[in-house]
Amino acid sequence: MAHLIKASWIGLCMALVSPALADNTADTIIINANIYNQAATAIAIDEGIITHIGSDNAVLKHQEEATEIIDMDGAFIMPGFIDNHNHVFEAASEAGGSCELAADGNLDAQIPYLKQCQQHAVKGKWVTGYGFSIDRILEQQEEDPEALSPRQVLDAIFPNQPVVIMEQTSHSMWVNSTALDLAGINESSPEPQGGKLLRNPLTGDLNGILLDNAGDIVMELAWNSLDDQFNLSYDGLLAGLEEAASHGITTIGDGRMYWKRGWYEVWQQAEKDQTLTARVSLRPWIYPQDAMEPQLQYLNNIRSNKQGSKIIVDQVKMYSDGIFINGTAKTLAPYLSTYIEDEPNGINYIPPEQMQSWLQKLDSIGFGAHIHAIGDSAIRESLNAVESRRKAGSNQDYTLTHVELVSSRDVPRFKQLNVTADFQVGSDYVAYHDHRWAEAFLGAKRTRSLMQIRRLVDTGANITLSSDWNVHDINPLVGIRNSLIMGKTGMPDINAAIDAYTINAAKSLGLDDITGTITVGKSADLVVLDEDLTQLAIEEIAETQVLITILEGEIVYDSSAGN
Repeated sequence: MAHLIKASWIGLCMALVSPALADNTADTIIINANIYNQAATAIAIDEGIITHIGSDNAVLKHQEEATEIIDMDGAFIMPGFIDNHNHVFEAASEAGGSCELAADGNLDAQIPYLKQCQQHAVKGKWVTGYGFSIDRILEQQEEDPEALSPRQVLDAIFPNQPVVIMEQTSHSMWVNSTALDLAGINESSPEPQGGKLLRNPLTGDLNGILLDNAGDIVMELAWNSLDDQFNLSYDGLLAGLEEAASHGITTIGDGRMYWKRGWYEVWQQAEKDQTLTARVSLRPWIYPQDAMEPQLQYLNNIRSNKQGSKIIVDQVKMYSDGIFINGTAKTLAPYLSTYIEDEPNGINYIPPEQMQSWLQKLDSIGFGAHIHAIGDSAIRESLNAVESRRKAGSNQDYTLTHVELVSSRDVPRFKQLNVTADFQVGSDYVAYHDHRWAEAFLGAKRTRSLMQIRRLVDTGANITLSSDWNVHDINPLVGIRNSLIMGKTGMPDINAAIDAYTINAAKSLGLDDITGTITVGKSADLVVLDEDLTQLAIEEIAETQVLITILEGEIVYDSSAGN
């Protein structure tokens, strides 16, 4: 650690203790701490590794003249949080656009916001933004097919300038005719794999709403058109990392790395500049519309898990399906109501037979996978693909993320196949099991079956909690609290919830030999809190303050320093 923490809230001070002779010395010693899961009060750290854990007196024997001693004054120390699914690269970036719409506004209500965006738009440049809700934006045309479509509304305000606006979930885009032209999409275009082109129910014309991968293709054009793209991306990454560090996050499972947007090079530069404040497992995106072999060649070239590096690249991010509210999550039984009536069970980004082939090829070059699977059919198909690899002897790390609707038949398979189930519970509607929004699509019975974490916990499967920031709150303490508020559908106790944000996530990332617990020989990845989580009422957990975040023995966040 480069400096001594000085803070009135914790009374840290340099202990004036004479150096003791010892075979093994330490560059940093933490004393007078309440250490989670340890009958100990002190930790010795040397070159970023935990070397001793014990009583103050025992650990201080490893002090030498240059050792920094930090008195924690009884503060609570835990393993650093591991966020297994966090879009840290883009969540805080201005590169995603500044045209912010009304989250709950219908089509007419968005017009004043769009006009304001038009006033600030740069002539000839893409206009990008976010914030609309697909159900509200389409409701007027559903009631009156002769009403103006979303595309026509954008065209009236932006007749000659390409526009792409991301819906709140990121699974649909609202575009105008100029954007469609630049993407090569017209009325007779086939739908790209993993995507849908919505149309006016009366005329059959494209209405400007692109679902899932169809929208991703257009957004990639917009991102790659940015002026000063690299620096915008770099600044956004650092802003995201700063936010993560302030919440005690020391390791991140990257939610998705769009490598065709130059994101990998930005990560590389951050590591070269030594500006990374978290260890990160990058997960390159599998482009569903592109050929397999060129992607595999690229992945093979960037695969890395070098000792000492903060960047690990040995898992990919791939989508099996979409989401319920768009009708693109893949379900075993048809939707009761859907925007895509030609595919009443939803869609696959990567169909089952391709998924098995992808996993086989990825395994051969040393990659596991973090697979987006929300509907019960997508979950079954993904588990089937993993099962084919397990039968072939693969020991790669596989995680299904979101897992919102799991068939009873598939519940035990996570444990049997050694597949992690990753959940996001950082929103109130999840905490209080309020999924009424889904009844129109799924019916009451399936809606009641959503987000049943406990069923998987009880099988002994590896369970992780993550933020999917910025879809949900980045704060791990919110996720931990909410998982307990869920009661019989959530985590069974505080220790299980903590494990889901620490050691279980480390296992999912294949990093449990490096981090996830406070253990001699592991990296000194720590978070210091002002309260002992294990002694708090559930409602108080999220009010706990992160005082210090430590990565590999170095302070990356200190609340008293204002960083």
